[in-house]
Amino acid sequence: MSLIYLEFDFKVKPVEPASDILMAELGELGFESFVENEEGLLAYILKSEWKEQTLDDLFVLQQPDFEITWTSKEIEQQNWNAEWEKNFHPIRVGDGCMVRAPFHAKEEVTFDIVIEPKMSFGTGHHETTYMMLQHILNTDFEGKSVLDMGCGTGVLAILAKMKGARSADAIDIDEWCYLNSLENVERNNCADIQVFQGDSSLLKGKKYDIILANINRNILLEDIPIYANSLNKGGALFLSGFYLEDLDAISSKCAAHGLEFEKNLEKNRWVSAKYVN
Repeated sequence: MSLIYLEFDFKVKPVEPASDILMAELGELGFESFVENEEGLLAYILKSEWKEQTLDDLFVLQQPDFEITWTSKEIEQQNWNAEWEKNFHPIRVGDGCMVRAPFHAKEEVTFDIVIEPKMSFGTGHHETTYMMLQHILNTDFEGKSVLDMGCGTGVLAILAKMKGARSADAIDIDEWCYLNSLENVERNNCADIQVFQGDSSLLKGKKYDIILANINRNILLEDIPIYANSLNKGGALFLSGFYLEDLDAISSKCAAHGLEFEKNLEKNRWVSAKYVN
């Protein structure tokens, strides 16, 4: 028997930053996946999890600066592929990396990553994922032990392994992301990447040379002390999932735990920063 989802088509003005705030709030209410588009976003929730009052207390809907309308319809889980195939296009990061779906033609690049995102985050299209991929391309991973925290589709761990990482762990609290990462690491011949379902409590007693964490501001601020404790001396921490105005708070938290800001990338107000110990 197929699971029945509700698809909400949100029309958002202005699209930024209202869509990002809306997505974050919906994620807290049980919505499992999102597809961004030029007019706003599509959001998906299991019909069994939906209640008529679910949207009543959304902060973003009460803001006079944003105009948000929506319609909804039922969609069966097996129809999901058709939905994201319409919106998922291959992307290039620099000259040497391509992130594509299985139905896209392969091109001659150094790092050809095949991702089937399903209900997971991390196709490379969002600014934060794109910038994290840029960081990886510009970093030496040869022989390094790597953690991809909040791995989504596993795309960051996959590129790290392709770049010569000795070992890689990928962790996500979401079951969809966990299962999807398992599929994607196998699809990219990176089956030796260890994928786990859970949160930062899984890091107890573990050490890494490089930690990649593309999550969100609040979780990063909460978990930076754990990341710092899990980083080998001379290691690097790459963070993303926050805006430029949050950089000072993130950097202050890192500094309080012995991590020095080195550089950051910026794309459409989103930031990805590197810290070293």
